[in-house]
Amino acid sequence: MRGRLLMVNGPNLNLLGRREPAIYGHSTLAELEEMARRRATELGCELICFQSNSEGAILDFLHDRAPGSLGVVLNPGALTHSSYALYDCLRALPVPVVEVHLSNLFARAEEFRSRDVVAPAAAGVICGLGPRGYLLAMEFLVDRDE
Repeated sequence: MRGRLLMVNGPNLNLLGRREPAIYGHSTLAELEEMARRRATELGCELICFQSNSEGAILDFLHDRAPGSLGVVLNPGALTHSSYALYDCLRALPVPVVEVHLSNLFARAEEFRSRDVVAPAAAGVICGLGPRGYLLAMEFLVDRDE
C-alpha cells in the first residue's frame, strides 16, 4: 500500500444530491465517497473520509489524522470564504492539501463566493469539475509522493 489519503468535506456537503442539484450535481456524498474509495484502491491507497458541519470538528480531524498521510483532499464548503482558522490549520499541516469545489466559485452569482481565504494554504485548487475534481486531487497527491 502506498499510504493513506484523507478526504474532508465541510458544512452542508452532507446534503449533496438534494441541495441545489443544478449547482452541485445529483450525486450524494455517499456516492462521491464510494467513487473516491474505488479510485484510492486503484491507486494503492487507503482513503479515510470525513464530513462535518462543525469547523472545530474539521480542525480537530485534520490535526489528528493528517500527519502521516500522503495528503488531504478538502472541500471546505462555505468555510472557504471565511475561515482563517482553517487557513491556519492547513498552514500548520505537515502534508499537502488540495482544495476541491464541485462548482466553479468564480462563475457563481454571489460575489462572496469568489473570495477564497483558504486557497493560499493549499498546494492547489480544483473547482468546477464536479466529482472528478476529487479524483484529480487524489491522483496529484499520490503522484507527487512517488
